[in-house]
Amino acid sequence: MNESTLVKYCINGDQKAQRMLFEMYAPKMLGVCLRYAKNKEQAEDALQDGFVKVFSNLEKFSGEGSLEGWVRRIMVNTSLDQIRKDAKLQNNVSWDDVDFKIENDSFILEGLMAEDLLKLINTMPQGYKMVFNLFAIEGYSHKEIALKLNISENTSKSQYSRARAYIQTKLEELGIER
Repeated sequence: MNESTLVKYCINGDQKAQRMLFEMYAPKMLGVCLRYAKNKEQAEDALQDGFVKVFSNLEKFSGEGSLEGWVRRIMVNTSLDQIRKDAKLQNNVSWDDVDFKIENDSFILEGLMAEDLLKLINTMPQGYKMVFNLFAIEGYSHKEIALKLNISENTSKSQYSRARAYIQTKLEELGIER
């Protein structure tokens, strides 16, 4: 069954099609939610809430772009909404106060496996983690992040810089050179 047919069946309430869509995207989307969540339970809650939103808004999917990208955007937004409900973004600092530990932009983590990187990201303070995920992994600009998280663009930049410095410190502790 192709994607557009699957979407039509899901919109019409076909439970087999809905199960198929869920099974198709749930493992990858759980990975997206895990990058933002404090723990697996919180990620699973975000995944569940996200799929409720997917199925209740599926008729709004225009077919432009990929369905996976559309679902991913919902999962990211749901994860961020959940974090906002749990607590306010912490560690807000001025861009001018940032002590840069990493001097160049070629920050590449080639020596880490995806699972190791996820574990490392999950040890970050929540503010660092959200901005790092949105900027480095999801590809949002600092301006978009600022709007999404209701923070200043400079706060987004400083959180990202601090996240990179945090990762660099952890890599040095593990003996991994960049």
